[in-house]
Formats: sequence, structure tokens, C-alpha cells
Amino acid sequence: MLFNTAQFLLFLPLILALHYVVPKPWRRWLLLAASYYFYMCWNAKFISLLIVLTLIDYFAALWISRTSPSNRKLALFASLAANLGFLGFFKYYNFLGDTLCQMLRLPERSFFLEIILPMGISFHTFQSMSYVIDVYRGQQKPIRSLVDYALFISFFPQLVAGPIVRAREFFADFYDWHPPSAGDVQRGILMVILGLVKKMALADQFALIADPYFRNVNADPGYLTAWSATFAFAMQIFFDFSGYTDIAIGSAKLLGFHFPENFRRPYLASSITDFWRRWHMSLSRWLRDYLYISLGGNRGGQLRTYRNLLLTMLLGGLWHGASWNFVIWGGFHGALLGAERIGGVHRKEDSGWTLLYPFRALLTFLLVLLSWVFFRAATFGDAASVLGQMFSPLEGTFLLNNWQLGLVALSCLLAVLEEKLAWFERLSRAPMWAFASALSLILLFLELFAVTGVAIPFVYFQF
Repeated sequence: MLFNTAQFLLFLPLILALHYVVPKPWRRWLLLAASYYFYMCWNAKFISLLIVLTLIDYFAALWISRTSPSNRKLALFASLAANLGFLGFFKYYNFLGDTLCQMLRLPERSFFLEIILPMGISFHTFQSMSYVIDVYRGQQKPIRSLVDYALFISFFPQLVAGPIVRAREFFADFYDWHPPSAGDVQRGILMVILGLVKKMALADQFALIADPYFRNVNADPGYLTAWSATFAFAMQIFFDFSGYTDIAIGSAKLLGFHFPENFRRPYLASSITDFWRRWHMSLSRWLRDYLYISLGGNRGGQLRTYRNLLLTMLLGGLWHGASWNFVIWGGFHGALLGAERIGGVHRKEDSGWTLLYPFRALLTFLLVLLSWVFFRAATFGDAASVLGQMFSPLEGTFLLNNWQLGLVALSCLLAVLEEKLAWFERLSRAPMWAFASALSLILLFLELFAVTGVAIPFVYFQF
């Protein structure tokens, strides 16, 4: 079930109504059943995979809490092996098979299998692994109720594409649940509506430009074409992913849960370090806490720090997709983060905007834009072709219309105002007449600009 469908717009109010009608002890069962139904609407047979992984990690955490130190490591290994094994098979089997064919000079696709990637597997495996690791580290008590733990893993707002929620964050709300305040209700509604606007009226509009171009990057060569198409994808992926996150956080807030922030105006970042403090923040902290620190972090000298940083980003890139392009994308960001660390940029916190800030933000955006070529291009050859066209003398076609550039300018203005004046927070707690008026304008914007007739899947739908 996609957030941008009529099915979900009927599903969410129904679950909200039932959630506040049924007795409190039954709510966990209601939310678990709703979450499993939400998942099964995509492909019912994969619910068994979700249940199997849930059972493995539930019992692994209990095993860790009750056994000797040596067996605790065995339980942790079993849990990680199961999660990474399933993720590796479904997401990376064909990638590794194709790589092996190239290395051994075997016929292409000699090991190929028709594999369907389960919805949201990259997210719920990371969420589940963080829970077991936290129990192993003594930072999280094991959850005794299997139903409660199953709900944590499958909770429908964040099941498909995050944010990646820690167990202590989820269960702090779950075990000490309070009805959302009037401000939380307003904020939740506003986030759901704005998320739909980001997805349907912005991301999907830019998808109509980026998707055809990247299907055949050589059909219309030229630097104007390459730059404008890549810019369109940059807009698409931001509005698509942050739109999904807004709907997820808003839906959870209406149910009385508080998810962590996942995006904080990343295209206003003044450095690549700052970008990763603003982009997919729940993944950034997961990679920091469970990968970078586990590799040694910044302990052991500068060279090891740079190595750990690069390895973290390389593996983070590979997490995004089974392609060498994603590895290059991650490595590019890792190299830039290392370079900024050498220059001391990672220590700088911008408390205010200086005259240099716009230039630093523009340079950061251009570097991010170049990296998106590897993220979006289907093959390394396509990525190389796009980069070559970006710096070629051939002009090509500028693919963006004036009204699309106007949408970008408006979005940039709103982002700057939110950065400096926190208008969204003010609006979410405004008097009802002001809130209702603003909501009406937002819905009118959605009606005017939404791409209708086809539900374009979220970029991270099958990650």
C-alpha cells in the first residue's frame, strides 16, 4: 500500500478511528493487524519473511539477556547473520553473481535468479539489528512481549522507508502512551498533507523529467540536458523521500507516537558534513552508532579515522542498492567527508549565516548534484555518459519549464524562512482559523499541481 493512493487515505482514518475507540489493551493487536495488512497489500507471501525475522531477533535478544558472555556473542552473531543473510540474498545475490561472471569471464547472467526484493527490507532489518545490538551492549532491555516487539518491527508508518526508529524511542511512547495534544494533532495533519504535496505536486512533477532522461541518457545529449535532468532528479528524490517521511511522522503523531526528524533542509547545507547532518538523519546516526563506531570511529589515529569514515560511507552506499554506482556514490561522499575532516570543517557549527554561506551552500549542492548522477544512472556507463555531457561543449535542451523553476524558487524561499523563522512550527500551533486557512491553500496547491492518473511509487519503495 502506497501513501499516495486512495487506499491509504481510507486506511489511515479508519485505523485512527478504531485506535481511539477500542479498549487500550486491544490497541497493540489492532496496530499489529493493521501493519501486517498494510504490508500484505503489496505482496502477501512476504509476510512470512517479516515474521521469521521478527521471531529470530525476538528470541535472540532474550537469549542474550539470559545466557553467558560467550553465548551472548553467539546469539548476536545468529541474529546478524539471519538479517544480513536475508538482506544479502534478496538484494545482492544477482549483483554478486554478475560481478563473479565478469571476473571469471563467464556468460552474462549465468547465476541470475528472478528475485523480488521484499518491500522495506533494508529498513526493517536495520531497525531490528539495532535493537539486538542495543540489548547486547546493555543499552536496551529485551522486550518480553512478542506482540509488542512484532509491532515495533512492522509499525506501518515507518515500515517501508523509515525513519529508522530505535527501540527505546518507540517503546517510550508505547509503554507510556498519552493521547496526542491538540498541537500534535494539528502538526500531524499538516505533515501528512505537506508530505502528499511534496510527493504528488513536486517529486512526481520532476520525475516526469528525470525518469525519461535516465532511461536513455544518450537520446538528447548536451550539457543543458544533463544538468537540468540531474537537477530534476535532485528535486525528485528530496521531495519524494522527505514527503514519505513527513507522512510517516505525521501518521505516527496522530496515533500518539513521536518519530525522530529525518530531514532538515539538506540542500541548505554549508558542507558535505552538514549535508549528512540534515539528510536521512536516522540512517546517518545508525551508520555512526553501529558501523563507524564499531569499526573504531576516530580512535587509533587520523589514518584509521579516515579509513573508518570511508568504509562506513562505502557500505552505506551499498546499502542503498546492489550496484557499483551506489558504491561509488558512497565512496565519493566518504572522500569528501574525509577531506572536510582534514580541513577541520566537521568541527564548524554555523550559528548564523555569513556572506560566504550562500557560496558554500551552492558548492555543497553542486557536489551533491554530481553524486546523484551515480545514484540515479542505471549503469556505470550511463553515469560516465551523463558526466561527460555535463562538461561537453554541446548545448542540448534545457528540460525545466519556468513554472517548475518557480516551484523550486518557492520551495527554496520556504526552506530559508523555516531555517530562520520556523514558520512550520508556528503554523502547526496557530489558531484554528489560521491553521484551517493555510490548510485550504495547501490543498488547493495539491489540487492544481498534483500528478494524477497514475501513482508513481516512492523512490525508496523497494529499498
